[in-house]
Amino acid sequence: MNSKNRPTDPRRRRFLTRSLLAASAVLLTGCDRLTRSDTMGRLFDASSALTQKAQRLLASRESLAREYSPEDIAPTFRANGTTDPQDATYRRLAADGFRDWRLTVDGLVERPQRFSLDELRSMPSRTQITRHDCVEGWSCIGQWTGVVLSDLLAQVGVRDEARFVVFHCADRYRGGDAYYESLDMIEAYHPQTLMAYGLNGGNLPVANGAPIRLRAERQLGYKMAKYVMRIELVESFAHLGRGRGGYWEDRGYEWWAGI
Repeated sequence: MNSKNRPTDPRRRRFLTRSLLAASAVLLTGCDRLTRSDTMGRLFDASSALTQKAQRLLASRESLAREYSPEDIAPTFRANGTTDPQDATYRRLAADGFRDWRLTVDGLVERPQRFSLDELRSMPSRTQITRHDCVEGWSCIGQWTGVVLSDLLAQVGVRDEARFVVFHCADRYRGGDAYYESLDMIEAYHPQTLMAYGLNGGNLPVANGAPIRLRAERQLGYKMAKYVMRIELVESFAHLGRGRGGYWEDRGYEWWAGI
């Protein structure tokens, strides 16, 4: 077999992945200090790029995150980040069962659209049982149901110049800036990347991101935006936040959070 096409030994892949995560963790523990230093900021960006390139070398575009059995599902799925957004518009929508909520998909697309929750639920869906890994060190297994993001993007027609998918959210973490996150096009088109409206066989609870949240199963938990109100296709992050592609990235976390 040509060495270029030879599958990577799973044990070697796990070892390298853990090594890369360990290196990332060292940087993350000092993220507040890193943002105050241009030199360390450049080192942080270089480490993020190295981690992304290394993982992409070890895994194909279609490689799947592990999926679990129903027996593995946690009795209660732990909520992370904001659990009860105080935004007035969001609270009004939640009080009415999200009947008037609409997901806007726009930016670098051919056909900008707005989708109701019922419209999303009527589309072909995917259900998967996966593990959520938080950068704080905890994990939880849950069953997610939702629209595969690539199917949604196909409906709006992504323009060639689009490089990233940005998720704008209703919550403001601890009353600060509006939460947002982003993925590159490879992760956006991954078959396990969902806009999830269901958790463990029921509707997605508010604490876990209702009415929909992102599930990008090959990424750490802070990438999985909750309370998504708008999906924007962009060529760069220059006009967003502090230009780093996400709420926590603007505060020093790595943009690439692959596991």
